Amino acid sequence: MNKIFLHGLDSSSQSTKGRYFKKFFPDMLVPDFTGPFPERLAKLEKTTKNLANIIMVGSSFGGLMATVYAIMNPEQVRRLILLAPALNFPEFTDYAGRTISVPTWLYIGDNDTVTPPSAVKPIAKKVFSNIHLHVSNDDHLLTLTFKTIDWNKLLKRP
Repeated sequence: MNKIFLHGLDSSSQSTKGRYFKKFFPDMLVPDFTGPFPERLAKLEKTTKNLANIIMVGSSFGGLMATVYAIMNPEQVRRLILLAPALNFPEFTDYAGRTISVPTWLYIGDNDTVTPPSAVKPIAKKVFSNIHLHVSNDDHLLTLTFKTIDWNKLLKRP
């Protein structure tokens, strides 16, 4: 099983989440992404070129990247775990009409002003046919929620 964490737009592998995954899941890939969306996707494609059975964890813009990657490469992705995914961003417009069956866990805070649940949930329900949706009393960073997620269960072999 291959695991990869995709950070947000203005974040990096050195973010709190990135450091967490490096510490507790040392076999997890935690690359840095910069530049516009197409450049980030190209780097992700290169990073995962020879991988299969990928579990992708995507935070915010990284969640958008993970979703688009799974739409384009469903045979490679075993599971998606999306943390306040930026499905409401313009970069997702061209992909919003597609549906994928990759098992997906989506966590979002009801006080999120960057990726508001009212905007993201309807999109997610159309895109993911196998979704486990979790809305919590949290904000965009999911600081409280992140600590309560059973990462050992979600990141193990299904």
